[in-house]
Amino acid sequence: MLDRIPLHIDPVNFADKGKTLLGAIKINELTRLSEILLDNSGEIELDLSFDREGRVPVLEGKIKANLALVCQSCLEQVVLSIDKHFKLGFVLSIEQADRLPSDCEPMMLHGGKISLNELVEDELLLALPDFPRHSTACIEQEYVNDEEVLEEENVADEHQAGDSNNPFSVLAKLKNTGD
Repeated sequence: MLDRIPLHIDPVNFADKGKTLLGAIKINELTRLSEILLDNSGEIELDLSFDREGRVPVLEGKIKANLALVCQSCLEQVVLSIDKHFKLGFVLSIEQADRLPSDCEPMMLHGGKISLNELVEDELLLALPDFPRHSTACIEQEYVNDEEVLEEENVADEHQAGDSNNPFSVLAKLKNTGD
């Protein structure tokens, strides 16, 4: 186990040594993720274990974070708690990727080292919903507010229109007076 989280890792070397990484990364260090967040303060907790399954280096990881996004229903802040488990198999070819177990996602290695921040950022971006929203409470509240606004507009329209704009108001008066 390492005391600090390295910026770049060699997954093959780490798998050979059976290393485990425990620690945190600051959210503001992940630029692509930070661009879509309302608040990029805080940290992402990591628990990463490297090992081999047969000849393939494998990373089993757990990522925890609370991310502040814009709710697509009410446009207010919504905080999503991410608790993602993943398993990556580091491969050099498509053939190796095809032979991975079904619970293991392939990741192509193009060189010795990879950026740990980019790997974590990719996993978090994949975990985010396409349209972040609060629970149904914000949608129901929005619907209630819209109904109240519509009712108020209808009442206001009736008062503004009055009898003068109603083409049948003369007939209604004749009916009531009997003239």
